[in-house]
Amino acid sequence: MKLNKISEHVWVYPYEERRDRPNLSYIHGDNWNLVVDAGHSEEHTKEFYKALEDEGFALPDLTVITHWHWDHTLGMHAVHGLTISNEKTREYLLDLKQRIEKEGPQFFFEWDERIREEYKDGKEVVVTLPDMTFSGEMNFNLGNCRVRIFQAEAPHTDDSTLIEVPEDRLLILGDCTGGVFPDWTVDQALADKLAETIEKINPEICLPGHWTPLSKEIIVDDLRNGEG
Repeated sequence: MKLNKISEHVWVYPYEERRDRPNLSYIHGDNWNLVVDAGHSEEHTKEFYKALEDEGFALPDLTVITHWHWDHTLGMHAVHGLTISNEKTREYLLDLKQRIEKEGPQFFFEWDERIREEYKDGKEVVVTLPDMTFSGEMNFNLGNCRVRIFQAEAPHTDDSTLIEVPEDRLLILGDCTGGVFPDWTVDQALADKLAETIEKINPEICLPGHWTPLSKEIIVDDLRNGEG
């Protein structure tokens, strides 16, 4: 699988449904490189890094986590550079780490058949905590490329972090537009709040966690009409 360029500064390693692997985004600046999400496993992360190297890109200096869910975080122990999440995400990861250490991973495998598919070869489930945390928002200048990471109210989880690349008018959403696992129920009030947040930013490109890039209009319309 190869990287896809979706804007001036952003490339994406595409999602895969079979193993519930999300998009992994690479934001390239003149001085630094930032990745969004760490992947479902060490194998996933290493495949992504191989794609970066094939394109002549340096490995990331910083990886930002959009939310605590396993498919976005369980590759963290294999990440190059530092990882960062919001404080709530760290709390969830700590809870998952402690539970697996106490009970073993079997309960985790029972959550979803795509987890079992990712880990069917017997590889170890490793939960790692982020190197850094933030609250509210943070801003970075990667070198002629600004990145803003910020917490947002959203229907998928209560620890959602969004990533804006203002020069590219691009917004990386993670899974924040979806419902709550495992029945995918959507709180319409939260969906409406997220729609308002996106409308205020007014991006040209929105990247969901498990889909191709979409326009702001499509994302907002889906949120307003309960189709997140």
